[in-house]
Amino acid sequence: MLKTKQVIPIREQIANQIRTDVIAGEMEPGQRLREESLAERFGVSRGPIRDVLLQLTKEGLLVSKRNCGVTVNEMLSPATQNLMITLRKNIEIFAFQMLEDKLDDHDFEQLESLLNAMQKALATEHFTEAAEIDLEFHRYLLDKAGGDELVNLWTPMVLRMRMNYQRVCSPEQSMQEHLDILQALKDRDIPAAIKHLETHIK
Repeated sequence: MLKTKQVIPIREQIANQIRTDVIAGEMEPGQRLREESLAERFGVSRGPIRDVLLQLTKEGLLVSKRNCGVTVNEMLSPATQNLMITLRKNIEIFAFQMLEDKLDDHDFEQLESLLNAMQKALATEHFTEAAEIDLEFHRYLLDKAGGDELVNLWTPMVLRMRMNYQRVCSPEQSMQEHLDILQALKDRDIPAAIKHLETHIK
């Protein structure tokens, strides 16, 4: 059976690129995003751009103010960043507690595939790509645990955190932390998976 290649809608492609630009610091806090310039950059009308800006505003990466237009959101204060870390950790621990008996061999294959891709990205120093795969690994587990409701609660917070994420972590350490989480889940050892998760989220 032939696998069909996934077609990513243009709005999603644009959202992914702007999201990456913001998280990577290519678009600085306070920078104004103009619909006309973005439409020209991506070769589309202003309609899709307007939709993307609204989506990224809901995610917390952008902010819209009357008479100021849409700008890149400001960096989180250290205190707020610490709060976000605690909230993220609590959400993911809650998700892990709901994962018991919900993961099967197919899920583990998908998670292993993500980690293989992440390892390749880290090895070639494509750190932005590795960070995206990192989020997808966690998002996959959240979706299995609680579906869209849990993912939609978690996503804006984590993306907002990524704007000033400063954790110092070697590629080897990052990979090992993910591998430890996955192995504990394979072993059906939820307490161990949570312990590794708490070490990973800092």
